Amino acid sequence: MAEKNDSFYDKTRGKKKLSIRNVIILILITNLITAGVILYAPIAGRRTVSADEYKFLNQFKKMITVKDIVENNYINKVDENKMVEGAIKGMVDAVGDPYTVFLNQKEYQDLMTQTTGSYAGIGTYVGDKEGRIVVIAPIEDSPAEKAGIKSGDIILKVNDQDVSAKEMDKAVSLMKGKPGTAVKLTLYREGVGTKEISITRATITMKTVKGEMLKDNIGYIRITQFDENTASSFRNTLNGLKAKGMKGLILDLRDNPGGLLVSSTEIADMILGEGKIVSTVDKSGKEEVIKSDQNKLDLPLAVLVNGGSASASEILSGAIKDFKAGTLIGTKTFGKGIVQNIIDLHDGSAVKVTMAKYYTPSGASIQGVGITPDIVIDLPEKVKQNPGDIKPEDDTQLQKAIEIIKSKI
Repeated sequence: MAEKNDSFYDKTRGKKKLSIRNVIILILITNLITAGVILYAPIAGRRTVSADEYKFLNQFKKMITVKDIVENNYINKVDENKMVEGAIKGMVDAVGDPYTVFLNQKEYQDLMTQTTGSYAGIGTYVGDKEGRIVVIAPIEDSPAEKAGIKSGDIILKVNDQDVSAKEMDKAVSLMKGKPGTAVKLTLYREGVGTKEISITRATITMKTVKGEMLKDNIGYIRITQFDENTASSFRNTLNGLKAKGMKGLILDLRDNPGGLLVSSTEIADMILGEGKIVSTVDKSGKEEVIKSDQNKLDLPLAVLVNGGSASASEILSGAIKDFKAGTLIGTKTFGKGIVQNIIDLHDGSAVKVTMAKYYTPSGASIQGVGITPDIVIDLPEKVKQNPGDIKPEDDTQLQKAIEIIKSKI
């Protein structure tokens, strides 16, 4: 958030300055007037408000009262800007949705960087699991992946500071920093226990699509996340493999935490035939449907997924499964079936709010449930413990996908 130099009282002079109290009340009243809800009635020079409006103003009056108490009694100097930002964060956090958050200026810039460019950090995507911070997936070739962090790890501490899902922004901020500097994570891994890892931060460049031709002219494309360049990169990679005589495709969405909805649906449109890709339903029940045209891949397709495949990955894999356009192979996906929208507050800050639930073409919601693959197969334990050093011959999921494609070409 852009800082405001509003002060409350100048006690040494006994004069009242322009205060945060006045600013907040002015904003509230202005908003009410704008909405046309305050009813002016010239009764003895006063104005009347409805019961709902009176309750609304009283709720914020309580906030101002608490601010007065803290500012007038707390032993140390109070930073009013931090108090206001904390109040806004608390108000949004009270919704109880870990994906609905207030983003200050730095947090908003970080989020925009994640979908458009590069940033300095360790390279992990994290989410909320039962109130704890869980690694959805490490970014490919990132310091986190090289250090052995894997999907499902629980982050307990960052630089010896306890963190939880309620402090997601704090944890993410602590993990970011200048390239070349170190950060210490305390992790819990099921079946292993608690351990500490020191990771050196680096500049994370977001290359989201990688492709190659395997034996027997089987194409392989891995998508690590969906940003604004992913769809065009996928198209170029796909066309390049087709030009080399690709007879079937393996699409790897493992440990892909999602990203932009439009990016995943554009890729779905390149793969599927004509029909519904996904539908979203907002709080009023309004449904929006995104459809694909009649053009399709028309090649044998296998899709690799796991517990780190979330959100936009599940939109794409769910559509492929419902269309019966390919075979899903791996383990159950993460289960994030809600859509967020980012609302710019035009001062450098923003609110990210859950606006809708999404449904696969068959009408299924995967929120908290995930998608079960057509063929459920796990990786060997030795591979799971060292995911950053996996060899193709040890990747049982990839080998099953190759087997499926070979049987269809």
